[in-house]
Amino acid sequence: MAALSDIERLIALEDIKLLKAQRDRFVDTKDWGALEALHAPDHRSENGDYPPWTTATEMIKNVRVIMERLRTAHHSHTPEITFDSPVRARGIWAMTGVSMWDQGDEEHWFVAFGHYFETYEKRDGRWLFTSRKLTYLFSRTSPGGIFPPPAPSQT
Repeated sequence: MAALSDIERLIALEDIKLLKAQRDRFVDTKDWGALEALHAPDHRSENGDYPPWTTATEMIKNVRVIMERLRTAHHSHTPEITFDSPVRARGIWAMTGVSMWDQGDEEHWFVAFGHYFETYEKRDGRWLFTSRKLTYLFSRTSPGGIFPPPAPSQT
C-alpha cells in the first residue's frame, strides 16, 4: 500500500470533515438530492431501531419519510479518522442530535448523544460515504412524545 504523504493526509482529513459537515447540513435542511450525492450508490447504513439500508437511494427514501414532520439539528464533532489506504478511511464522530415536532397541540422533542461509525472511499477524485452506523449512548424524548412521529401518510 502506498502511504499518504503528510500533506495528502491533511488534505484528505479536511475533505472528509467537509463531507461530514455537508451531510449534517443537508439532513437538517432536507436537501435530499445533495445528501444522496455525498454517498456511494452501494452505501450501507444502520440507524438505531430501523432495518439496515443497503443503498444510498434506499437510505434517502427512508430518511425522507422518517424526517417528514421533524425539525432537526445534527452536530458531529471530535472526529477520529484512520486511513486504511490512500482511497479508504474509517471515522468515528461524536454526535448530538435534536429533533422537534408537533404532536397534537404540543411541541415535542428527542435529544440523543452517541457516535457515528463510518467508512469512506475516494471515488472519481472525491470522498464519499460508503457506510454508517449510528449508536446512542444516551437519549430522551419529551413526556408523551412519540418518536419518531408517524408520517402524515401513516396516521
